[in-house]
Amino acid sequence: MSAGLPAAGKTGPLAGLKVIEMAGLGPVPLAGLLLSEMGAEVLRIERAGASQFLSLPDEYNIDRHGRALLRIDLKRREGTDLLLRLAEKADILLEGFRPGVMERLGLGPEAVLARNPALIYGSMTGFGQDGPLAGRAGHDITYLAYCGVLHAIGHTDGRPVPPLNLVADYGGGAMMLIAGVLAALFQRSRTGKGEVIDAAMVEGASMLATPLHAFMAAGLWSEKRGANLLDSGAPFYDTYETSDGRHIAIGCLEPQFFAEFAKLLPLDERFISGQYDRALWSPMRAAIADRVRQKSRDDWDLLFAQTDACVAPVLSLQEAKHHPHNRARNAFVTAGAFERPAPAPRFSSSQPTLATMPGDDDLSPATILARFGLAKAEIDGLVKSGLLTDN
Repeated sequence: MSAGLPAAGKTGPLAGLKVIEMAGLGPVPLAGLLLSEMGAEVLRIERAGASQFLSLPDEYNIDRHGRALLRIDLKRREGTDLLLRLAEKADILLEGFRPGVMERLGLGPEAVLARNPALIYGSMTGFGQDGPLAGRAGHDITYLAYCGVLHAIGHTDGRPVPPLNLVADYGGGAMMLIAGVLAALFQRSRTGKGEVIDAAMVEGASMLATPLHAFMAAGLWSEKRGANLLDSGAPFYDTYETSDGRHIAIGCLEPQFFAEFAKLLPLDERFISGQYDRALWSPMRAAIADRVRQKSRDDWDLLFAQTDACVAPVLSLQEAKHHPHNRARNAFVTAGAFERPAPAPRFSSSQPTLATMPGDDDLSPATILARFGLAKAEIDGLVKSGLLTDN
């Protein structure tokens, strides 16, 4: 377990924590980024000779930002031995390989926790460590298909729509993995013992949909896509095209908010008094669509900006960076070559560490291994042996 001293320049509530991140795609790198920006010292282990699925220039490759980088030949026994030694000084190890891969490398939970019983070992997979699908490949859309969430997203007359890769990869994956890690850290503070976390994206995404299962059990949610309150079935919770071909988002669920919206649009009084009368939803939708098409997106934004009608302009990713509220909150920051979302969440008594491109010390095997207590002569021998390759 680490000594608890923060690395130079690292601030945030997790300063002093050491994390080993096994390089991969999707949720594990995002989890590593978030932990790094909360102050943890993250060492990303990249396998020698591993190919890159996406070859981003270093200045844009946030999977490597905010970390130290060490490329080890894990096909050699000396490589796995070195990683085990690093794990002895770490608090957390994160990996996102298919079940059995780390075990075949000699780096499974049993082997690593034997060297460091206080380690938090977080395994991120698509389907979990066991079960009929455990060994299958997949992506966000795959896991959403299996857990029922993908079926629920889309309009009633259309196909299921993948919500980018935000729900399974990042919501059900990275965020659930971090929740498990932080819970295990609290448990360790009381018991002194480590923990193995089995985080599956298909289960994490399903967990996010728990309220929908409750609604369905209560008879308040239909399996039919686009026929419910929150899936574009309700005309007052949907997007509408404006006169300039852009869109506004309407989400006035509560009667008082809907009344304000209807007054300003305006809508007939019968729709206000019959907001939840499904027999009125079809003509209500047509009336809203007709009115919205008469003004531009920004005109509607100006009209509703100071109200509680829950109407918002649908901004592009680039437009969002320049919205006055986001600017006032400094919600986007420049990190090296590009502007990106600021670290979140915020803390009252500590400042996060913005992840940027690794510096020379974070690319130097000698400097990195010295942080983990290895002597210079031994480090020189490891470099000379070819076990460590250039980043």
